[in-house]
Amino acid sequence: MNAVEVWVKAAVEGVVDEAVARKLIQHVGARADTVYVNSGKQRLLEKVAGYNQAAKGQPWLVLVDLDRCSCAVALLQKWAPQPSPYLCMRVAVRTVEAWLLADAKNMADFLGVSANRIPSNPEQLSDPKQELVVLAAQSRQRTIREDMVPDPSTGQKVGSGYSARLIEFVEKHWDITQAVRHAPSLQGAVDCLARIVQRYRSFLSEGRQ
Repeated sequence: MNAVEVWVKAAVEGVVDEAVARKLIQHVGARADTVYVNSGKQRLLEKVAGYNQAAKGQPWLVLVDLDRCSCAVALLQKWAPQPSPYLCMRVAVRTVEAWLLADAKNMADFLGVSANRIPSNPEQLSDPKQELVVLAAQSRQRTIREDMVPDPSTGQKVGSGYSARLIEFVEKHWDITQAVRHAPSLQGAVDCLARIVQRYRSFLSEGRQ
């Protein structure tokens, strides 16, 4: 008998996070439903209560970056003190870019840099996004440099093609099985999501009997 299909809704901060959420959902054997992309962390957190309410009846994945917050556990306890049975709210330490850097070999190949330039403990970086820009600036590929590294005259922190490039990496190259070895918060997200998907699948299976 085929496994019962489970659909998971998600809420994230930005478009790169959306690609990450969809990949995570696929990784645990579920299907991605609607992914709500919020404009920044604060707006996302303000909607958590509603997402938590919705998660009483369907699996939800909510991803938020730790950024400058000091403690992921404290952030979760503040915004989701009583999570619904099908809510998986997880914090990327410090941003989802750390989760992508955790797949060092594939990231090095994608950026066109030596593998030894990729940090071995990306979750310890104070600014993983800036680290990616620095690495991109060292790329052997001109298009990577042009897309991901900002023009100093613009005052931007990342290049105009930064997000599109990372989405490409997530969709075509990111190996979560490798990345979890170097990103504990990613491992926690995978475990949490797999747990609620299995819980909901069991619920659906019981309903069919």
